Amino acid sequence: MADSDTGDGRLGEEFFVPGSSSFTRFLAAHRPGLLPTRSPLPYGVRAAPDGVPHGTTVLALTHRDGVLIAGDRRATMGNLIAQRDLEKVHPADDQTAVAFAGSVGLALDMVKLYQVELTHFEKIEGIPMTLNAKAVRLAAMIRENLGQAMQGLAVVPLLAGYDPAAPDGERGRIFSFDVVGGLYEKSDFHAEGSGSPYARGALKKLYRPGMSRREAALVALQALYDAADDDSATGGPDINRRIFPIISVITEDGFERLPEQETEDLTREMVEQRRDRPDGPGAAV
Repeated sequence: MADSDTGDGRLGEEFFVPGSSSFTRFLAAHRPGLLPTRSPLPYGVRAAPDGVPHGTTVLALTHRDGVLIAGDRRATMGNLIAQRDLEKVHPADDQTAVAFAGSVGLALDMVKLYQVELTHFEKIEGIPMTLNAKAVRLAAMIRENLGQAMQGLAVVPLLAGYDPAAPDGERGRIFSFDVVGGLYEKSDFHAEGSGSPYARGALKKLYRPGMSRREAALVALQALYDAADDDSATGGPDINRRIFPIISVITEDGFERLPEQETEDLTREMVEQRRDRPDGPGAAV
């Protein structure tokens, strides 16, 4: 925001006027051009679906100590693979993570803006935002992207967080959104993206309450494998290139991305199991 200073190195008046604790509202009032959601295409123009990288698939599920959130690594442009190692899971703050499906460029900008939004609120108010408020704020940011979403540049995030104010056993929470900013809290598990129907089917089959972190990670890997098995836009584990899904957990201790070696070991274990059962494990009776 270099053009908001007075020309002599001092900040402009807008930085010293009391206002909203929302950083996005501050930008909307003083520098709307810096918002990624405020630059729709010219009227009547629609983005070609095969000309913009899109990312899928992401999922989240609760476990004994909190919540796990994961995603595959592939981005596609139509029938082309645009990127094989895209990171779709990002920490929003110490106790919240966001993953995304949809237009990659807009999604990455939205994630960065959301991270600043949460940090800015805490600095202004002196307390962190509640998990419910974080979900509502992200829904508002998606709603601001409505113009671009209607032109084919939609972003569909998945929010997971640890809520210390919730009862024991219910502190891992999951929120999903639609392209117009609708907000929905999900129980136990959820998935987004083009491979989500297959991932949700696997999660419905394999999920059970009270799983350990390791058990939840294996279930997530099985679900992503099923998604890649039936959806060409979802990338399966690439053993030769050592590209594996991103898995992160959020517990009382905060956000943690599983080490690459741990993820690789779990993935290889899951793939080895698939040699005997190519369709994956069956549901527990």
